[in-house]
Amino acid sequence: MLLPIGDVPNPKTTPYTNWLLIGINIAVFIAVTLPLSAARPDLNDPALLEYLNLLGARGDWPPQLVYDHISAYDLVVYKYGFRPAEFSLVSMFTAMFLHAGWMHLAGNMLFLWIYGDNVEHRLGHFGYFTAYIGAGLVATLFFGMFVPNSNIPMLGASGAISGVLGFYFLWFPRNRIKVFVFLFPLIMTTFLIPARIVLGVYLVIDNVLPFMASSAEGSGVAYGAHIGGFLAGLGMALAIDRLPGLLRMKGTIPKATRKRANLVDAVTDIVRSIDRDDLAHATTRFAELDSRSQRGQLSTSNILTIGEYLLDRGRHDEALTVFRRLIAERPGDNGLDRAYLGAGRAMLHKDRCETSAWHYFVAAIDLAQTPEVADDARRYMRMIEKTEL
Repeated sequence: MLLPIGDVPNPKTTPYTNWLLIGINIAVFIAVTLPLSAARPDLNDPALLEYLNLLGARGDWPPQLVYDHISAYDLVVYKYGFRPAEFSLVSMFTAMFLHAGWMHLAGNMLFLWIYGDNVEHRLGHFGYFTAYIGAGLVATLFFGMFVPNSNIPMLGASGAISGVLGFYFLWFPRNRIKVFVFLFPLIMTTFLIPARIVLGVYLVIDNVLPFMASSAEGSGVAYGAHIGGFLAGLGMALAIDRLPGLLRMKGTIPKATRKRANLVDAVTDIVRSIDRDDLAHATTRFAELDSRSQRGQLSTSNILTIGEYLLDRGRHDEALTVFRRLIAERPGDNGLDRAYLGAGRAMLHKDRCETSAWHYFVAAIDLAQTPEVADDARRYMRMIEKTEL
């Protein structure tokens, strides 16, 4: 058995929204699930007949047998769990806070407790709540796409929590997850495993492969919701990270220039502008390059010069975009240490991004080509240690 039980590092801020979400889920379980699971269904409840018909009470199963094995909570799930065949916006929300049993609740809350605090620190309390609900809604819709005629209720917070995991996967790649390994009597210990390995196993091994191998409706596990939630979180994290810088860079291009079908040799112009120290013009021309192949004609040192110029001018989102593109487009390049260092410096100017900046600085040290880059990265890491991390 492999069980995640924690992660490092963690922010020092208090994750009030995460605690609130955990508290609501537990409260609903104690106040609704437990008492109604032990109660008999109301014979006058109109949903009872629908539920009996759904389970085939008019077929091979005697109605009395079906009735003897259902509880009042089963009817609550039938009403407020999400059923794609009876689409309801209300049930899309209520289904997120209903659970089938203790193990279902405990597994979901453990994952939320481990991964939620870092994501909340980055998004802020309200932003985290909005992202959590948004990912849960997308997860529910994604699930419903594959079983549009199903009347079997889907319930649980796992779709929304998978969205949190999607954020975590993108934003905290160098975090490590504490995994308890229990292979009695051979191994009973804890390992620290990189976050992306743990979350990759969760997504592919625990969800994508079972989803492909079984029917979405008959498996008993809403794999589609888990996948949809993870993709929603990943997409939102990408948009939050990339859009501000891209939009600001596009905003620096004069409209008349953008319309010209045949740009003057932009790469040559950029190089000459850098040589004559006209970095403002070089930066504007660089923003006009629309493709990876165009950017590939520039040397890494020229791109780093543009990114560092943007940093010095306080244009941190644009600088971050330049450094991230360089990292993504030139893996293995000798200049990546400066790119990671620049990305970390840019992240320090974004709210609640100290942990992400820390990861960039660690990468800069790992790839450092000169002692100066490593020393600068360590200096910024010490600054973070004195504040939030």
